Amino acid sequence: MSRTPAPTTPPDMAEEELCHGQGFARVCGIDEAGRGPLAGPVVAAAVILPQGYELPGLNDSKKLTAKKREALYEALMADDAVQKCIAQATVEEIDELNILRATHLAMRRAAEGLPGGVDFCLIDGLPVPGFPLPSRSIVKGDARCLSIAAASILAKVWRDHYMQDLHRQHPEYGFDRHAGYGTKAHMQALREHGVTIHHRRTFAPVTQLELPLG
Repeated sequence: MSRTPAPTTPPDMAEEELCHGQGFARVCGIDEAGRGPLAGPVVAAAVILPQGYELPGLNDSKKLTAKKREALYEALMADDAVQKCIAQATVEEIDELNILRATHLAMRRAAEGLPGGVDFCLIDGLPVPGFPLPSRSIVKGDARCLSIAAASILAKVWRDHYMQDLHRQHPEYGFDRHAGYGTKAHMQALREHGVTIHHRRTFAPVTQLELPLG
């Protein structure tokens, strides 16, 4: 199976403009962060950018340094012309539904939470079955579509801040360094201190430890 190559040019608003030309006035980009970690929620953001929007450096969050992501996050959050909603699915929902369905739930919450509603959604990744709003999924959309790139930054940085808050509650796990991913240091902390209520107990590395709830 061939992979879709990553674009070499920065994301633009061509997809949003196409939707506007089809009669959709309010077009949002949606992306998520936190599908892979062993702890913490999965987070999604939905963003509507003004037509002709420009923000130097705005790109797929994975292509940016942490410092640059933070600066862009602050700029997006402070701009009232950028309409946005950040939502999550909790660890309990991840364990109940599975991570894919929980991710789709967070995406739906983000889209439905946009002030003023939304007419069409551009979603990063593969198609989302049963999504309740008109939508189109775009593989590597965070590198192609500016509103999805903005959503990727909001979701990633918001979740990083959340995990930094968890670190202050549970400093022994190092959440501020690995954000809940299954690093060697995180696995060692799990073996030494047990599983917290913030860990995804249905994820194999956590389940296999067979530790009591911390």
